[in-house]
Amino acid sequence: MTKKKNISPLENKIILLGVTGSIAAYKSADLASSLVKLGANVHVLMTSSALNFIGSETFKGITHNKVFYDLWSEENDYIEHINLGLKADCMVIAPCTSNTISKIALGVSDDPVSTTALSIRKKLLIAPAMDGEMFEKFSTQNNIKILKNFGVNFIGPDIGNLASGIIGIGRMSENSEIIGNIRKKLGEDGDYKNKKIVVSAGGTVEPIDPVRHITNKSSGLMGFSLAEAARDRGAKVTLVTSSKKYNKSSGIKVIKTSTGDDFKKNLKKACEKSDLLIMAAAISDFIPTNIFHDKIKKNEEKISLEFKPVKNWLDDIGDENLIKIIFSAETTDLVSNAKNKLNKKNIPFVVANDVTKEGSGFSSETNIVTFIWRNGKIEHLPKIPKINVAHEILDRTVSLIN
Repeated sequence: MTKKKNISPLENKIILLGVTGSIAAYKSADLASSLVKLGANVHVLMTSSALNFIGSETFKGITHNKVFYDLWSEENDYIEHINLGLKADCMVIAPCTSNTISKIALGVSDDPVSTTALSIRKKLLIAPAMDGEMFEKFSTQNNIKILKNFGVNFIGPDIGNLASGIIGIGRMSENSEIIGNIRKKLGEDGDYKNKKIVVSAGGTVEPIDPVRHITNKSSGLMGFSLAEAARDRGAKVTLVTSSKKYNKSSGIKVIKTSTGDDFKKNLKKACEKSDLLIMAAAISDFIPTNIFHDKIKKNEEKISLEFKPVKNWLDDIGDENLIKIIFSAETTDLVSNAKNKLNKKNIPFVVANDVTKEGSGFSSETNIVTFIWRNGKIEHLPKIPKINVAHEILDRTVSLIN
């Protein structure tokens, strides 16, 4: 069952990338490159206006495929790109101007992008990019509403610095978020379709005074991998995290939190009517007994901090139908310490790892885990990327929640 390499839901998928006449077109070259690196077969279609911002040869060199930019040129076959639209797995238009949005909404097809968007039978995503005034105009919003009603997915736009010099809404979403939404769209019919999964990630932050706190070394990377893997397999994912490293949703609902009490409150709400909770976060076992109201001043005297144990609140999360999977980060006696956690309600297995091992630490891109089951079964996995570990966990939980 163990997978030997990174898992990419984009592997061998035919992705159409539409590029329209926005200054954000330069970002599309990096987007195309990222998609190719993830294993996608990328075909680029451009409007004539887009050619004023970036050349077709750039995309041809990145994708190693013909670029469609003129319906009537000898180089571009009119029927060929229509056929691409019929067999493509997904099409994303990034950036997409208000002009192209209006064309698609009204059924106008006079360039390779709008023509192919109207012929695509599967999944269409649009990442708008335009001035804030243009985006907020009634006509643009009405056209967006029309397309959303027909199942077109919109990514962004974001608030930021615009070409006009103002700060407003209209900035094209980051490529990482666009790729995340492509992955979500491609995986929406996966084995976790319509399942609600909650993942916790990162370490808790417990204040000592207004400027200081105690925490742990948890980076959140394992939790992020779990959230992304579940999204890629069709789940509706909520990520509850204290980490500042995960700022964009990428098709995942993100709830930011900090202290152990905040984690409990947010997890309790997120787990209502959910199917699965995976606790990858490192929740504090001890918290300060007292929090100083003012900053502790430096002096020659020693100070002492008193800590109290945190009561286990996992049983208070979710109803009896919620399946819970927990991690056990250990430094000694891995199996025996993890087994002690199996007396928790609705926990079929514990994911244990020795954080002192190379390649199994908090900030590592890889992990070495052991599955310890309630029935006594023990499975040792070799060192593999955390995204692979995430899929191994999901492979084992899919039958539990169905």
